[in-house]
Amino acid sequence: MPQFRISDAASLLGVSDDTVRRWVDAGALPARADASNRKVVDGAALAEFARSHASATPDPTDVQRSARNRLVGLVTSVVTDTVMAQVEMQCGPHRVVSLMSAEAVTDLGLEPGALAVAVIKSTNVVVEIPGGLS
Repeated sequence: MPQFRISDAASLLGVSDDTVRRWVDAGALPARADASNRKVVDGAALAEFARSHASATPDPTDVQRSARNRLVGLVTSVVTDTVMAQVEMQCGPHRVVSLMSAEAVTDLGLEPGALAVAVIKSTNVVVEIPGGLS
């Protein structure tokens, strides 16, 4: 069963170590001592906690779509030539890059600082297991 040290759990949740310790002390996030007497959080418990405490930015579009992966964020960079454009967004801790026509960038008014929604629909999602976090 995967388990995570307090500092690793904090990094995965995007909060400080102290915040995770407060959640553990309050009983909101279960933890136990490992063989070295360090507090660790069970991976399944951490995943459920992350899901139940996710604070998604509200989608400002109020549009119904079949794509479930919708990330609200800010445009951070737009690079265009005469035909194509590369648009970068920061959606919480996630950087999203989209290639689209220069015409679409103009039509949508995309520029750094603009609020936008990245809609991701993919038939191929790669899942990797990082080394050193198990």
